[in-house]
Amino acid sequence: MDNEFDNALDYHSKGRPGKIEVIPTKPTQTKRDLSLAYSPGVAEPCEEIFKNPQDAYKYTAKGNLVAVISNGSAVLGLGNLGPLASKPVMEGKGVLFKIFADIDVFDIEVDATDPQKFIEVVKALEPTFGGINLEDIKAPESFLIEETLKKEMNIPLMHDDQHGTAIISTAGLINALEVAGKKIDEVRVVVSGAGAAGISCVKLWIRVGVNKENIYMFDRDGQVSDDRKDLDQWKEHFKTPKKYNNLAEALVDADVFLGLSVGNIVSQDMVKSMAKNPIVFALANPDPEIKYDDALAAREDVIMATGRSDYPNQVNNVLGFPFIFRGALDVRATAINEEMKLAAVKALAELAKEPVPDGVLIAYNKPEMNFGRDYIIPKPLDPRLITRVSSAVAKAAMESGVAQFDITDWEAYKIELRKRMGLDNRFLRNISLRAKQNPQRVVFAEADNPKILKAAHSAREEGTCIPILLGFEDQIRASIEELGLNLADCQIIDPSRSPEITEKYGQLYFERRQRKGLTLFQAKKKMRQRTYFGSMMVEQGEADAFISGQSSNYPDTIRPALEIIGKEEGVDKVAGMYVIMSKQGPLFFADTTVNIDPSSNDLVDIVKLAHKIVTKLQVKPRIAMISYSNFGSAKGPTVTNIQQAIKRLHTENPEILVDGEMQANTAMDADLRQELFPFCKLGDENANVFIFPELSSGNIAYKMVQSLGISEAIGPVLLGFRKSVHVLQLGSSVREIVNMINLAVVDAQGKKGLF
Repeated sequence: MDNEFDNALDYHSKGRPGKIEVIPTKPTQTKRDLSLAYSPGVAEPCEEIFKNPQDAYKYTAKGNLVAVISNGSAVLGLGNLGPLASKPVMEGKGVLFKIFADIDVFDIEVDATDPQKFIEVVKALEPTFGGINLEDIKAPESFLIEETLKKEMNIPLMHDDQHGTAIISTAGLINALEVAGKKIDEVRVVVSGAGAAGISCVKLWIRVGVNKENIYMFDRDGQVSDDRKDLDQWKEHFKTPKKYNNLAEALVDADVFLGLSVGNIVSQDMVKSMAKNPIVFALANPDPEIKYDDALAAREDVIMATGRSDYPNQVNNVLGFPFIFRGALDVRATAINEEMKLAAVKALAELAKEPVPDGVLIAYNKPEMNFGRDYIIPKPLDPRLITRVSSAVAKAAMESGVAQFDITDWEAYKIELRKRMGLDNRFLRNISLRAKQNPQRVVFAEADNPKILKAAHSAREEGTCIPILLGFEDQIRASIEELGLNLADCQIIDPSRSPEITEKYGQLYFERRQRKGLTLFQAKKKMRQRTYFGSMMVEQGEADAFISGQSSNYPDTIRPALEIIGKEEGVDKVAGMYVIMSKQGPLFFADTTVNIDPSSNDLVDIVKLAHKIVTKLQVKPRIAMISYSNFGSAKGPTVTNIQQAIKRLHTENPEILVDGEMQANTAMDADLRQELFPFCKLGDENANVFIFPELSSGNIAYKMVQSLGISEAIGPVLLGFRKSVHVLQLGSSVREIVNMINLAVVDAQGKKGLF
């Protein structure tokens, strides 16, 4: 736990402190650029906005900018920490806005506990933002603040603690009732928790048909009933004449339980007492009101939802707020009204009934997901969310009269939304999630390196791998203890002190290499080296993936793997590929590490290997063969090689989307390519896989991109081996090693036929 505490602090403090930064979106390199960005050029848009305020959406970032605002009075489950201590949470909320809906965020922490003062501050910010997300403000002040601001401001505003949970839970309720075969206006509902989220959920549930007379609400002082004299105006609305002595009594024959309170207050007996096909939404986090497994053990017919990601039916606000604000911003809505919230509810409920895309099934390691008890709410990684929810919200804003801009071409709008999906690190999240679904045994050749140990610890804590550590055991154990890592019970092997294993491995290695100048003595001696030992572990099935290279030369790592594990059947050449994480999504560079001067046949193999791995990583490969020439505009040996490779690929492998030779800017600019080279098979999309004509150009390209800090690079990913073997860059960071571990695990899963 202490190490996780340190990891959290390191995550937020290492490198640039915090989690967000501001990046210019226009050129700023020249004197002319700066004169346009500021004085005197900035005067022109200022005057245009003065004449027509709506032009602020045309000339500034207002239309894609949301403020996440809090006074820190109810920070997560931590209570009143104040505005400054709430800043990490607000930054985190900004990150979610960006990665799920490409919305820019300024987090604003206001030192104001008085509601009126807070309201004045937020109102004064209206010219800056396209929308306001209120966050972590305690009830009942949050009700007054939101109600007042919604009346007095003309931009979309939502307190997500209230309405986010309400929207997601309402979609879940509608579908749960359908599965249970119950009518919404007849069910009896028991609610534990009368704070901002609880009251907002109940209000929305009533809007979709739940009978208010059938709702029984409890707070920390008991049932909200007629005999209570301590109720505020918001709780007063939900008091009932019928009085229950406690929660257990109220749950007898109840159809629905909604919990937004504290963990472990509902027993199995209480669930057993509920009506047939009970619906239990235990949403307290991290500990639900009743544990998922306990509820299912109590009743086979229970329909269960929690706020946790490790169980089915997670009520997660990220299913709502990014896409609700996306739709609201895109029509310049003046509010987020009830019609827009209900549109989001309907879109989420309907999406859960549709066939789940293969990519989502693979991401969650599920052979199938079908509408029913274990699937009443879509998954957060479902790529359809941004098009379904955002479009529904935008349309509802237009129909309810709060939109200031009309969308006329909905298909074009959905295409635009899909393009935004590439602007984040969703690829890495997908890889991590897939690794977690079926963790593999990863052997580390340099386990005496602190970075390797930290990365192995992180991967193990995330559940993505089972580490096997090679090196001097005493030194490794001392480092584990010193660093406070959860690795003490991992398998630790010192090849130099494991004579029985090295004897066995040496004999196996000798049998493979005895006619290639190797003696038995030399074979056994090599098995004392960790790179040879680790490769043999993988070859013998005693490990699933091998990682080395943190402090060793590249050839010293790849040679043992070639000699012991060897290439896939039908593969003549292995290759190296880097994954470049860019704002356009992941880009794949090959060959960047292995083949110095590939022939045309070698290039064909490299294209096939890259196509295979990129497809397995759930990205549609659009392959460009890069050159200094555009489709015959220049001559040279490498141009000829590419032309011959393309001719063969188009004939023998028409299923591979590849073309060339072309310059890098041609590959990256679909509009330019369609204008000048309309025959190119890549069509109207930019390339995402780049095959370089020789090692020098590929190696230079990825190292320049990485050194300039433009993008994060992961690799090299080795292509063409029979089993999962990968080499780290010298001096890789802990984060880079963790990313490589996840890729190695997914690669091992694929080579074992697990997906």
